Amino acid sequence: MPQFRIGDSIIYHKPKSSVSPGPRARQVYALEHGEHYHYVVDKYWKVTSVNADGTIEVVTRTGKKHLLPVSDPNITRAHPLLQLLHRKRFPN
Repeated sequence: MPQFRIGDSIIYHKPKSSVSPGPRARQVYALEHGEHYHYVVDKYWKVTSVNADGTIEVVTRTGKKHLLPVSDPNITRAHPLLQLLHRKRFPN
């Protein structure tokens, strides 16, 4: 189980489905009848709270808060180089 601290930058790989994927979509593939697509969008968030029950609270660039389990496979700690390259996408 990864250890997180308050202030850590994370990248959340959010799975989505729609009729037209956006420009930052990756791992795009068409669903069974080709009317919808399934894809992943990277979200750049910061840890605001680490809870004793194995969850972390994160904040988005727009100020929304999410509660995620630490064991979620879609969470990746942001490497310092990625933090530098995508610094405008992370919340201040």
